[in-house]
Amino acid sequence: MKKSIFAFLCMALALSAQAQKQFTAISPDGRIATTVILGDKLNYSIAHDGETILHESPISLTLSSGEVWGEKPQLSQSSQKNIRQTINSPFYRKDKIEDEYTLLTLDFKKQWGVEFRVYNDGVAYRFVNKGTKAFTIAGEEVAYNFGNDVTTTVPYVMYGEDGNYESQFHTSFENTYITDKLSKLNKQRLMFLPLVAETPSGKKICISESDLESYPGLFLTNAQGNHSLTGMFAPYPRASKLGGHNMLQFEVTEREPYIAKVSGPRTFPWRMAIVTTTDKDLADNDMTYKLAAPSRISDISWIKPGKVAWDWWNDWNITGVDFISGINNDTYKFYIDFAAANGIEYVILDEGWAVNLKADLMQVVDEIDLKELVDYGKAKNVDIILWAGYHAFNRDMENVCRHYSEMGVKGFKVDFMDRDDQEMVEFNYRAAATCAKYNMILDLHGMYKPAGLNRTYPNVLNFEGVHGLEQMKWSSANVDQMKYDVTIPFIRQVAGPVDYTQGAMRNGAKGNYHPSISQPMSQGTRCHQLASYVVFESPFNMLCDTPTNYMREAESLEFIAAIPTVWDETIILDGKMGEYIVTARRKGNVWYIGGMTNWDARNLKVDLSFLGEKARTTTLFKDGVNAHRNGEDYKKESIQLKGKKDLDIHLAPGGGFALRVEI
Repeated sequence: MKKSIFAFLCMALALSAQAQKQFTAISPDGRIATTVILGDKLNYSIAHDGETILHESPISLTLSSGEVWGEKPQLSQSSQKNIRQTINSPFYRKDKIEDEYTLLTLDFKKQWGVEFRVYNDGVAYRFVNKGTKAFTIAGEEVAYNFGNDVTTTVPYVMYGEDGNYESQFHTSFENTYITDKLSKLNKQRLMFLPLVAETPSGKKICISESDLESYPGLFLTNAQGNHSLTGMFAPYPRASKLGGHNMLQFEVTEREPYIAKVSGPRTFPWRMAIVTTTDKDLADNDMTYKLAAPSRISDISWIKPGKVAWDWWNDWNITGVDFISGINNDTYKFYIDFAAANGIEYVILDEGWAVNLKADLMQVVDEIDLKELVDYGKAKNVDIILWAGYHAFNRDMENVCRHYSEMGVKGFKVDFMDRDDQEMVEFNYRAAATCAKYNMILDLHGMYKPAGLNRTYPNVLNFEGVHGLEQMKWSSANVDQMKYDVTIPFIRQVAGPVDYTQGAMRNGAKGNYHPSISQPMSQGTRCHQLASYVVFESPFNMLCDTPTNYMREAESLEFIAAIPTVWDETIILDGKMGEYIVTARRKGNVWYIGGMTNWDARNLKVDLSFLGEKARTTTLFKDGVNAHRNGEDYKKESIQLKGKKDLDIHLAPGGGFALRVEI
């Protein structure tokens, strides 16, 4: 009898194994494991130190033909191997990245497959198409099943009707964050990436995507409930109408019954789940860059990162001159003179240099002689960047890039894309490739998170998709920008650089900020602004305030003008998402250390042991004793760090500090 029961159990287990195969891949350090289950559906789970942090979650692609990749998958072969390599990372937060992971490859019948990478700090997967025939994808199933009511920090799509997802697909990807239990999130609002979930044990899972090419971006919603987030994608546009800001945008009026067109063999975007046990490790994560496609530009010697004297935020509001300031050559020559005097690499001509409502970048307003400005800047070693609305740039991209590159313009800031369907994602790649063809850099404003494009096309130096300082021109005091500033290093910046556009010289302590179009100000202290040049990653970084304000603030200007925009090394020294952060970055033999806090004053002990034992004198900017009342109050001092292992520093509400150390 016992033998019969044993035989029956063995037979049942054998049948179960035949019906459901499992593959487990483990990170190089042995702490993270992903298990891929091939049953009626393709599922995967993630465990960290033996704790399941992502429960079985289905993944699939549904083709318009009705075929479903991931439904009763028929495996043809599998392989697993360990990869270890070094990635050179120019124009980034560090000059090289160690890339080590376990690769699990599953190939299925009908010419498709799935790849998993298991890193020491997370898991990523992507689908692979090996067929040569064209087809369309009706939908993709993306799910994150947490198994319990995790705490989430998410950005909702800001505009659109609740429950009407079509109206929410048109978005600038700019919003502050909501932190709440997953069950309490708005089930009728889309969330854009990246976002973070925290398990009851305190582990954080950052969800994002990388290598987003010729495919729509991923939104998430908790509309299904069950402690899960599920994916949603904007369908491919069928018809659109011109409208939006100054007739520079296309608003989709009708969409196809599919999300993407596929013309042949290709890989699809990586779905990332970054896993950390400390907040500071999340802020120092390189997975987005590692998963992106390698550079397609063989010669990058012409790409020049740097800082930009910016006109739009300060409303061209210069003083003490004998001409009327505005969009004219006299004003821009003043900006060029200012940039030249302070070693600032670029001046940008933002919106207004081209004739309004024409969407034609060949029509320059009468008040501007562009060739004269380019030549004037060249003589002073200052280059010119031009702003361009999406429609104006897209309709004549090749001719515009050729014409202005021949004139000597060095790049474009393109704005108001405000979508991430397949059509718009393809535009961004085409813009990057066309600018690279003419040795022009690109700043993609008004768009989604980077998603790896800055590795594939390193001439794309910066991206918006951030609730940056421009919002302080019109936002009410109810907007908590200080909390936002110490949240984005742990979420949005995980995806890549931020076109935050900092540098305000008018600084409002708590209760003193107010919006102003012509004389804008920041929330928080002066030192909070200075620290942001260290904390925020921006290879193409704006000086947002007016030159005459900077000239009155010579000490702050000197610090900002000297700070690099790309780095050899980055260390996140301390931080807690939504509360504070301390970041150290090195360029050559100079370290910069920046710290920022939310509206809570705090005392920090900054660990300086990484600097070693050498004697050194530093320059420190710290909040003044009255910075809690007047945000512009600060103190600059030189301090000797010889023999010091740490630095005690007080941060005012909304405050910060910035330290320069030469070793």
